[in-house]
Amino acid sequence: FRDHQLCPPLRDLQQRKCPQHNKLFEFFCSQHGSCICSLCLLGHKLCPTSPLQLAKANTESALKKRLLELCNQSERAARALNTVKTNQSQAAETASRKKELIRSEFTEIKALVEERENQALKVIADEEKRVCNKFDYVYGVLGSKKNEIQSLRDQIEMALTEVDDILFLKRAAALQRMSTKEAFVPVIEMDQNLIHSAYQSAINLKDIVKLSVTQCREKRAEAKPGKAKPAPATPVNKAFVVKKPPGPQHSHKEKTLHQTQATLQVEADTKEKKKPAKVAPTTGTLNPVAVVSTKELIESFLTKSREELLQYAANITLDYNTAHNKVILSERYTRMSVSDTPLNYNHHPQRFTDCSQVLGFQCFKRGIHYWEVDLQQHNFCGIGICYGSMDRQGPESRLGRNSSSWCIEWFNAKISSWHNDVEKSLPNVKATKIGVLLHCEGGFVIFMAVGEKHNLIYKFKTQFTEALYPAFWLFSSGTVLSL
Repeated sequence: FRDHQLCPPLRDLQQRKCPQHNKLFEFFCSQHGSCICSLCLLGHKLCPTSPLQLAKANTESALKKRLLELCNQSERAARALNTVKTNQSQAAETASRKKELIRSEFTEIKALVEERENQALKVIADEEKRVCNKFDYVYGVLGSKKNEIQSLRDQIEMALTEVDDILFLKRAAALQRMSTKEAFVPVIEMDQNLIHSAYQSAINLKDIVKLSVTQCREKRAEAKPGKAKPAPATPVNKAFVVKKPPGPQHSHKEKTLHQTQATLQVEADTKEKKKPAKVAPTTGTLNPVAVVSTKELIESFLTKSREELLQYAANITLDYNTAHNKVILSERYTRMSVSDTPLNYNHHPQRFTDCSQVLGFQCFKRGIHYWEVDLQQHNFCGIGICYGSMDRQGPESRLGRNSSSWCIEWFNAKISSWHNDVEKSLPNVKATKIGVLLHCEGGFVIFMAVGEKHNLIYKFKTQFTEALYPAFWLFSSGTVLSL
């Protein structure tokens, strides 16, 4: 036995032999992931092969490196889980704070608006539930990912304890084919616009109730005989803005929630529109002093610089629920264009069905308000204001073709003013930015070309009797307007 090297007997000698050539496995083909004998080398000429011991050493090194990577992934997954829990807690705290603020606002008018309070709280609760459900889902996915990574770690650690070369290489080949992905935490935030709208509606409703109570008290005092009737002061600069819920752009559940809130707001607006407006009577001849005063007021605004006008700037966004199904809204509802094909917008009672138009998200009943519109392409478009009661379907729903809207319109190279279906041709003014100044108490709206020096395009003078919305008409597919 001097010339023969002895080794311990093997119970699975046949598994260590090549079934084709009945020779012991001596090499490992990394391309095919299998052990081969010396005769099999002829069939693996183009494959990278190495002796069994060297292959085991290389594979063992690769698995150790993979194990280190998995440890790092596991740590990052754990941090991601903590991040999700922290974000979920913060979202819950935010929702709780907002609900407390809404409760405090509704305390003064709870007897009159208890139903509206419950509706507003439900909006916040549903939003909190939506966000928390998303956090729970992400937390579950990350937990499954962590378990998957841990399972692969355990398998690799078990494989590294295998002393048998063949079994080790077989397990290693299978483990190397298994892949894992990095843990990813998506950005999940509460809809701040929705939350703020619910909170703002409470404040606005309180102001309406207070104003109504004050006016009723003043009327009772005026009705008493033998007392002088003081003229009520009219606020000029105080803005009164009623916001409607923003348009949906997520899941079907969120769309349903937004539509419900929008319908409630529409009903509230309709009730408000039925109330008589507190404006000066329009019957009889106009007071000449008032006419002169209005003219001087308009002239004073026309002489103001752009910086001075921006003191009255209103942050206008577009209302998804009014957009015609060919009007595309983008850039956080501040840019509008026309689509060649109809869009899949949900039905809404406030949506325009015949004219490609959209209204602003905000409406104004008091004060002075100014906004600007960029005309990127404006061959066929219109810019104006309208009452919320303007028709949404039929030929009379076109901006300026009814008594509820006022606008200036670009029809190719022609510029016109429109109100109550009456057109007035205007001089052609080159402009890339249009400024709109609305004075609710003064009873006028001014359209001007914004530049180094303001250029008056047209002005409407009337007695506004309802809340006014910014309004836009787009006709050709190349038309693009931005706020």
